[in-house]
Amino acid sequence: MSKSILQFIPLLMILTYSCEFNKLFYSPIKIPKKAKGETIVNPKTNDSTIIKFSSENHQPLFLKTYKDTIDLGFQIESVVFKSESGNKLNGWILKNNNNIIYPITIFHLHGNGGNLFSQYQLISKLVGKEFQVFMFDYSGYGFSDGNPTRKNLKDDALSALKYLKNRKDLNKTKIVIYGQSLGGNLASKIANEFDVDGLVLEGAFSSHKNIAAEKIKIPFVRLLIKEGYSTTKELKKYHKPVLIIHSTDDQTVPFAMGKNNFRNANQPKYFLEIKKPHLYGTIYYTDSIANKIKKMISTSTEGQN
Repeated sequence: MSKSILQFIPLLMILTYSCEFNKLFYSPIKIPKKAKGETIVNPKTNDSTIIKFSSENHQPLFLKTYKDTIDLGFQIESVVFKSESGNKLNGWILKNNNNIIYPITIFHLHGNGGNLFSQYQLISKLVGKEFQVFMFDYSGYGFSDGNPTRKNLKDDALSALKYLKNRKDLNKTKIVIYGQSLGGNLASKIANEFDVDGLVLEGAFSSHKNIAAEKIKIPFVRLLIKEGYSTTKELKKYHKPVLIIHSTDDQTVPFAMGKNNFRNANQPKYFLEIKKPHLYGTIYYTDSIANKIKKMISTSTEGQN
């Protein structure tokens, strides 16, 4: 084998492994379009929830058995919209049962795993604290078309925000992006490209390269990871209210990354140190998080008057 060919082997290896490593950031659970239902089992209690779908918008109905409907304490409106990536995406709008439109809408960007049917539990408690929540599945997750890539996720999030802004019932509300883990990294980028009123990051890593180096203990792993956009760099450019939430018990994204994100954020900024596992903030600290979001938005609004 000639020397000229040999010198390209390391480059080919880097390119090959780089593609594989970057796929590790996404763990979607896809649902076939023709699916009539699925069962979610709570690993802690072993209780199962049956979800049936109806209509072209995949409207969910939650059941304990095929006869007993579960009252979630809020409404879900399932919608389908098109992303700039060309993929059809499935989203949910979580609203209170009294059809009241509250002043603040939470735009939720979920983490790297599962789909809406597992992720909604990590944000839905905020509906009971006088917010409505809009969340959606990225390309390749749940009922959403396509495959998850760095570009597709960015296009998906921007398209979802445009859809939200075009809804007559929600377009006059304040919009706060709430990104969790991978969704936090994405949220920091989107907040600089779309006019929103606030940003919340929970359990977000500081950059793709940093979290890869933390999790994959092989030499030169940073060379194999495509950055695209990093949370810390994006926060340096963001100048509206930001709340950083991170748990000292987080075994997925180190607490130090949350502190680093906070150091790189501009004022007005707030930090909420919590306990409990990765992304359990809204489950165990619902009141604290809700109050901080309302305070940072009201303070920002007062400053504009």
